[in-house]
Amino acid sequence: MIPLYHVDAFTTELFHGNPAAVCLLDEWLPDATLASIARENQCPETAFVLNREDPLPLRWFSPKTEVPLCGHATLATGFTLLMLEPTRTRVDFTTASGALSVERAGRHYALDLPALPLGTPMHETIARPLCEALRLDALGLFYENPRHRVCVLANEDAVLGISPDFTKLTAEDTRDVIVTAPGRTHDFVSRYFAPAFGIPEDPVTGSAHGLLIPYWSRRLGRPRLRARQCSERGGELTGEVRGDRVWLEADCRLYLRGELMLGSEAP
Repeated sequence: MIPLYHVDAFTTELFHGNPAAVCLLDEWLPDATLASIARENQCPETAFVLNREDPLPLRWFSPKTEVPLCGHATLATGFTLLMLEPTRTRVDFTTASGALSVERAGRHYALDLPALPLGTPMHETIARPLCEALRLDALGLFYENPRHRVCVLANEDAVLGISPDFTKLTAEDTRDVIVTAPGRTHDFVSRYFAPAFGIPEDPVTGSAHGLLIPYWSRRLGRPRLRARQCSERGGELTGEVRGDRVWLEADCRLYLRGELMLGSEAP
């Protein structure tokens, strides 16, 4: 039997933030089994952690594929392990994206991620089809890197008003799309679209803030910022640039705990 925890990350309220399934393993299962569990869970991400080493090996699967970095499922995994060991203050992970950690930060939990570059300005021939796929009336500031396309808009209303054409969004380019702008009550807001990974819109994306916090920190001239991701579920965090790392503080709520019944273990 495999312990499973369903955690809403980047929120203080159940049914908000970003849901993640956390599976505690004694040994790795075949990749096909991990992928099947993620499809069955139908969370944006399922985290699998080998709970017997230090640092702990950690992997993430969306319902469609394994992903190279997932912030909210890492935060959910750290929250789960710290909840199970109340005297523990920090959990270190080894992942495909290098060393990550989660630790207690007062009443909150802090996720340590690598700071990521926004990318280079996007050529207009690429930006214009993206603008059409997002159904934007006007071009914003567009950037690109190997994994993301990033669009910086003028204000929060422009971000809230986006209703993407997901077929067009992945027709010629399957990279994820991050849309961001200055916020009304937060330093900045964002939305995140990853249809190629089986996630049309991600509720709250920790990894995206690895590049958004450094960008807005430079633009606003402050190292510590409050951010909101404006999905239907919504979520909030505080971020800070610390050298070549980004420190994200947020809350989590446990929704469910149980056991996976695989193979001969099933009744």
